[in-house]
Amino acid sequence: MRRHALLALILVVVNGCASVGEHYSITAVELGEPSFFPTMEGNTRSPIVPGNRVQILLNGDELFPPLLEAIRSARKSITFTQYVYEKGDISQRIAEALAERCRAGVGVNILLDYTGSLGFPSEYGTLLTTSGCHLAWFHPLQPWQPNRFNKRTHRRVLVVDGRIGFTGGFGINQKWTGDGMVRGHWRETDARVEGPVVEYLQAAFAEDWRQATGIVLAGDAYFPRLSPGGSVHAQVVASSPAGGSPDAYLHFLLAIGSARHTVFLTNPYFVPDARMTQALLNAVGRGVRVVVLVPGVIDHRLVREAGRRDFGPLLQAGIEIYEYQPALLHAKTMVIDGVFVTLGSINLDNRSFALNQELNLTIYDREIGRRMQQIFATDLSRSAPVTYEAWKRRGLMARVYEFIALPIKNQL
Repeated sequence: MRRHALLALILVVVNGCASVGEHYSITAVELGEPSFFPTMEGNTRSPIVPGNRVQILLNGDELFPPLLEAIRSARKSITFTQYVYEKGDISQRIAEALAERCRAGVGVNILLDYTGSLGFPSEYGTLLTTSGCHLAWFHPLQPWQPNRFNKRTHRRVLVVDGRIGFTGGFGINQKWTGDGMVRGHWRETDARVEGPVVEYLQAAFAEDWRQATGIVLAGDAYFPRLSPGGSVHAQVVASSPAGGSPDAYLHFLLAIGSARHTVFLTNPYFVPDARMTQALLNAVGRGVRVVVLVPGVIDHRLVREAGRRDFGPLLQAGIEIYEYQPALLHAKTMVIDGVFVTLGSINLDNRSFALNQELNLTIYDREIGRRMQQIFATDLSRSAPVTYEAWKRRGLMARVYEFIALPIKNQL
């Protein structure tokens, strides 16, 4: 308990407060209206591009085989940014696959977050750099730059030859392997993408790479001319404290405001601010079914209790809340009216919207929307509902954590 209290004090004193626009007044544009795409593009500065092929990948069993296959197929370039890279069998295999491509003459640029990947083994670094890979760190911590503690890159992007992209909430660690049904392993949702939208995944990597190294990526190896690879409209919303955070925040607000039938929201760190909470309540007031799926167990109890503190008004208003039971739920997705799907690294908390470099892939497609609704229904069948009565009876320790979290809620 003392450790959590000390951390709270450090975060408040060193980093101060950061927040996004709770004061925003949103004019709802219904999903499907002619002005919906222009409204989304204009407020997020992120084009919605047609002609993409998107494959939804559930958990490590579906993610890591095609990801390794893509790495091994690279002929010109690999760009890879990751928040968590730690020791493990899958971590070793990925490092070896990247190193082999480096030795084959492929340009490989790897960017790891300095705090998220503190557990990155030095032997992996030696393998990669001696093989010719370019390994860099995002915002290494320095005593004279304490503000960097909060400014992390939480993005997870792999792009091969500028043509194949992967993104989602995955990390490189054994806990991301498996089927999302076993304790000690994580339930995740990611995507493999081909088509014109891959350019914008690459652009997000290039932004972080410039910031970390000063190097500008250019040329056909990184930005080839991309032909349509499918029929899906897709959008990459990349946020950063320097100038994109309100874009991601607005993206979520506009999407929730567009809902007329259903909002299915899955998120491991559900700590919405007052404006986002009101958007969810407004949706219920319009007759929209709003269902929120959160973890039953979590790696950061302080964040869990900070979110649960405000469950009461949501439950009373008719928002359904469930807690996933088999494993730690880490997927970050939202499905609206079976058409709008967003997934990626963005948590429903102020840290994601105002502090971190984040990235979500948004898909506008009924077939993918139906699949994501089915996935959501399956996850709900493995979850326990949170009732208002049970929430009111939460224990003393839960309330103590809520109290500790109050001063640093804007840092979570």
